[in-house]
Amino acid sequence: MTNKSENRPKTSPERLNIPIPEEIKEKAKEIQTKLNSFKEKALKEFDKYIIGITMLLPQPDKLNEIVQRRASEENRSAEEIKKEMKDVIEVLVIVDDQDSKKMSKEELHDKLFKVVDKYAQETDKNIKPIVMLLSELRESLYDGKYSILQEIALSHHLHDPTDLLAAIKIAEVHKGMVLKKFEKYIVSYVAAGSVFRGEKSHDIDVYVIVDDTDVKRMSRYELKERLRNIIITQGFEAEQVTGVKKTFHIQVYILTDFWESVKDANPVIFTFLRDGVPLYDRGVFMPWKLLLQMGRIRPSSEAIDMQMDVGEKLLDRAKKKFLGIAIEDVYYAVLNPSQAALMLYGVNPPTPRETVRLFGEIFVKKEKLIELRYVKILENLVKLYKDVDYGKLTEIKGAELDKLIADSDLFIKRVKRLFEQIEKKRENESINEIYATCFNIAKELLKEGNMKFTEETVEKNLLSYFKKNNLPDKLVGVLKDIKNAKKDYQQNKLTRAEAEKIRRDARIFVRIISDHLQRKKLFEIEKSKIRFKHGNKIGELIAFEKNLFIAEDIKDNKDKEKKIIKVSLNDNDRLGEVYDSNNQELEDALSKEKMHSKFSINEKLLEDLKKIYNEDIEILVF
Repeated sequence: MTNKSENRPKTSPERLNIPIPEEIKEKAKEIQTKLNSFKEKALKEFDKYIIGITMLLPQPDKLNEIVQRRASEENRSAEEIKKEMKDVIEVLVIVDDQDSKKMSKEELHDKLFKVVDKYAQETDKNIKPIVMLLSELRESLYDGKYSILQEIALSHHLHDPTDLLAAIKIAEVHKGMVLKKFEKYIVSYVAAGSVFRGEKSHDIDVYVIVDDTDVKRMSRYELKERLRNIIITQGFEAEQVTGVKKTFHIQVYILTDFWESVKDANPVIFTFLRDGVPLYDRGVFMPWKLLLQMGRIRPSSEAIDMQMDVGEKLLDRAKKKFLGIAIEDVYYAVLNPSQAALMLYGVNPPTPRETVRLFGEIFVKKEKLIELRYVKILENLVKLYKDVDYGKLTEIKGAELDKLIADSDLFIKRVKRLFEQIEKKRENESINEIYATCFNIAKELLKEGNMKFTEETVEKNLLSYFKKNNLPDKLVGVLKDIKNAKKDYQQNKLTRAEAEKIRRDARIFVRIISDHLQRKKLFEIEKSKIRFKHGNKIGELIAFEKNLFIAEDIKDNKDKEKKIIKVSLNDNDRLGEVYDSNNQELEDALSKEKMHSKFSINEKLLEDLKKIYNEDIEILVF
């Protein structure tokens, strides 16, 4: 373990009884007065939005970089620019932009900077404010730009209402200790909770993920406990070093356990992935976070079943315990099945706050599958749990606890029936819709003229069509399987595994035939197009069975909408009545009407077009 003395703060001049020159004291006092004046002006204007003001200490490397860049751009000496920047005071202002809806982030940033910079210039021309939106801070950390954290940790904090600056300071010190001791094994160090949401924090939460994939000398459990003890001890040391008074919670995960929690759709881990902000990451946390945002991490059926089981087991325990543990168990006994029901419906594991809202919106208002009273039970338990957690509720009568347990028991029994309703509704709609979709798209592929198809004739004709058009003939078997699955479902013989396989195969069936139909449609459209020249314009004709559309000039003209006319076709394919049309009517015709398969270029067509435009017509061949 690292020697504790290595992590102690450097001894200050006061502690060593080294006298500080009066001129330095006066200078520091003058700077502090000016900074306080600047802070008061900024807060008077933006108190609701500013969540951090801190004076950044000079960074030699950063200063040299700025000096060299300015010297090159301004054609001046580095010494001249250094002298000019000697008295510059950089002040970072962090702004909560989560409620900004009336303007873009860029507009908000520029507006805030102009006002803040004006106050800085009024106070002291050497004060150089840097405005950073909270979303910009998060994005920079998502992109792996962690240097800002060190600057904030070393800075002099002037205003920190939500404890964001304090959280960064203690986390950065602790992270440094952990990386120094275990750098090879730390894959992610992540801040969670309310701090990076711009909310006042009750405590500071961080997660440390340790790579255990090459452990050989000890069990993974032993490794986790050893590392956890050391890392938590370092957390206490970080509290002493920084003087931050907030409770500092540290969760330590080994990589294999964390991955299991992701696979099991643990709602705590999903919330952590969704809301967590990496303070250090070696390519583990951010890929999972992005996969979750893309919808690629989804709960398995086993995970959903597990969440339901958790509710029943915890409720059984709750009947034998008192306030603290009892309320917590009853809370999760109701919350976990609620989240399980939402996951079964297709929603990613929600946070507790989201669970109540989504449960009511989806199952009461939208689907009308459950009664409002059960939402009230859930809502009441969530509020009760928060009251106990925050110390607002310190005792509860036995009769009240009995009622809570009885309500929870009733809630779980009702959610069990809700599971059956959701599954039946989903399977019923799914199997019937899958069959109808696949059968209809197969008929669409085969239809010629006014031919009618039955299930048997579709399968027979599909096989010959696939062979003729080089499509995989195994798709005919997929259609048969879907038809059989529908019959099995109606007789209650279809298993869940069989239903899932049918859904997968049906998606492939629909995708392949849809692609083929689209290519076929495009080919038919191209065959039905005729381009012609009239005057200095190039027109385009698209022929359908009963009429045709003509674009007067297809050459690019972004400033003017293309003129389109619709012309009726007589029985002998002569052009008839002319009507004004538009792009929307043409699009509707392309999607609904049948193309003219035998329309051809001839002298009669040239005559009819000449009458419409009163100009000579020249057919263009490509």
